[in-house]
Amino acid sequence: MDGKQRFLEIYDGKIGRRGAETLRNYLLDSDFFVAPASGRFHNCHRGGLCEHSVNVYEQLVRIADAEFGAERAEKFTDETLAICGLLHDVCKIDYYKEDFRNVKNENGEWERKPYYSKNEVLPYGHGEKSVYIINSFMQLTRAEALAINWHMGGFDVRVRGGDYSMSEAYSRYPLCALLHAADLLATYLDEERGA
Repeated sequence: MDGKQRFLEIYDGKIGRRGAETLRNYLLDSDFFVAPASGRFHNCHRGGLCEHSVNVYEQLVRIADAEFGAERAEKFTDETLAICGLLHDVCKIDYYKEDFRNVKNENGEWERKPYYSKNEVLPYGHGEKSVYIINSFMQLTRAEALAINWHMGGFDVRVRGGDYSMSEAYSRYPLCALLHAADLLATYLDEERGA
């Protein structure tokens, strides 16, 4: 099963909230299923964003089950885990574009190589942009919104300013820490690294 099929199987099987169908159609009409997860760091290939989203979902379920065992379903519904894992990076829709640059090869000669350049259309941030996009289609719970908003953890540029909001969110909403951990594990253990 390819990444798109797996994503849609999970999405259709787990997410039934009002607005989910409209959001699904938005994803299908966008570059979500062909976009890279990043321009340089992980899954920087066609379809990498979709693959990354499925990887994060699978890590999130695994971590939540390991952490909370039989009580996991009481703390986090299957729908919540699917929303957070699958949709945390919808901010990357229409973010990268295929481009070319000149790079020296092993012989020291210049050659034209494909790469992904940034093409930010909506400069709204990262996690907060994903929350903004999702909420325009369906209502997130507070825990879901905070988890998606802060899924970058210490890599989020807002943390550098000394704000303690992320720490407060992680303390009050365990889903925030779980999604961040799932994102890290998927990125660094499950996925192909860029150059």
